[in-house]
Amino acid sequence: MQFRLNAFCSRGTTDMFSRRAFLGGSLATCATSFARGQTSEPQPTILRLERRDIEVNGKAASILDIRQPGGMLGVETEVGKAFRVRVENHLSEPSLIHWHGLKPPWRQDGVPGISSPPIAPGESADYDFPLTFDGTFFMHSHQGLQEQLLMSAPLIIRDPQAPKQQEIIIELADFSFTPPEEIYAGLRKPAMGVMSGMSMGAGMADKPDMKMGGDAKPDLNDVKYDAFLANRRTLADPEVTKVEAGGMALLRIINGSAMSAYHIDLGQIEGDLVAVDGHAVAPIRARRFPIAPAQRLDIGLIFPKGPGAYPILAILEGDRSQTGVILVAGDAEVRRAPELADQASAPLDFDLESRLRAEDPLAAQQADRVHRLELTGAMSGYQWSINGVAYTKDTPPLPVFAGERVELVFVNRTMMSHPMHLHGHFFQVVDINGERFAGAMRDTVLVPPKTTVTVAFDADNPGWWALHCHLLYHMEAGMFTTIRYV
Repeated sequence: MQFRLNAFCSRGTTDMFSRRAFLGGSLATCATSFARGQTSEPQPTILRLERRDIEVNGKAASILDIRQPGGMLGVETEVGKAFRVRVENHLSEPSLIHWHGLKPPWRQDGVPGISSPPIAPGESADYDFPLTFDGTFFMHSHQGLQEQLLMSAPLIIRDPQAPKQQEIIIELADFSFTPPEEIYAGLRKPAMGVMSGMSMGAGMADKPDMKMGGDAKPDLNDVKYDAFLANRRTLADPEVTKVEAGGMALLRIINGSAMSAYHIDLGQIEGDLVAVDGHAVAPIRARRFPIAPAQRLDIGLIFPKGPGAYPILAILEGDRSQTGVILVAGDAEVRRAPELADQASAPLDFDLESRLRAEDPLAAQQADRVHRLELTGAMSGYQWSINGVAYTKDTPPLPVFAGERVELVFVNRTMMSHPMHLHGHFFQVVDINGERFAGAMRDTVLVPPKTTVTVAFDADNPGWWALHCHLLYHMEAGMFTTIRYV
């Protein structure tokens, strides 16, 4: 389905784009004024891009929001319906929203300069495409560094035929009072020292031939954040949700953080991981599950009989900082959970990923095309790249043909993990460090330091698509490329 607009217009876009807005002005979509007339078609869901204040650690904080007029964050809908949405930009700056994990027509993907120009202040853009699968997804800005200002929201697609049960949506975020442009500028300084809003981190990323092992440790947490949030709140004032004693609930956990990975800690109860990135997996029961930036976990819970309070925590990778929500059954006493865990968590690794098995895997097929993507970088000057090339508008896209089975081989040459995300497609994890297996279907896979991960996808959505590290400042620095159908 084509990108639908109430009126056609063209606009010079070059002066609106940052490094990752890619200067693709010839791929213009059109924004429409809020005041223009409505069509006779069914009314779309309205999403307003707005600035608002919240309180973090007792201080006022200005963030960006994606809300419906009634106050709901994001969109909740059903498979089989059309995704008919109008995004209104009520900000004083351009913006554009990406539908993370969905398969829209290329022009509706929401990447400035790749699929469309940003939406100017006071204007809007319409989106309309079918929803053919259900799952836990999310939406976020792809304009500049707006994602760091919490411009993201859940995008939940339910199966109307599935049994009804309580659902608990948890969106994680990392927060800093330091403006994101200042954080990024500090990271880019040639001789970086520890300062407000950032940490040394990644100090060995400029030694690409160093092998893991011995005393070598992965570099974690480039940015020192002021708070970690679950549904816009800290553990000093957490969201408290009532659940049924002895009942069931489905956790839909979204890591909307700009730079932070976590371990989900269910505390005293076990959960069944039933889907990752919106795609079903053979259930795995545990009390802890890792989640990288942009990934999602669906976890089924069965609560003990009788009253109880159950903190669902997200512990920062390699750190003691944590956030979360509290689930309460019956008249149980609710106690404040500490914002520091008893001990630092471990770095994320392949322990879970290597055990995941897709419930609906790709058909067995040899790859028609293989692209090898070395993840490269240096902490000096905060340089991040793919195959040694920091992305610019002149970087050639990776070619694919419609109908091909394509494999992407991610080879991490750095001492930092990189969550790699492909737009407009989902893929299957098929190889970790040379071991082939039929892993999970995903749209974002974590590639830990000095490791190799291969994913496979079917080229079934023609267009020009982004492929990048989902660490915001790594992407901004150049760990980004594109795939284009030829």
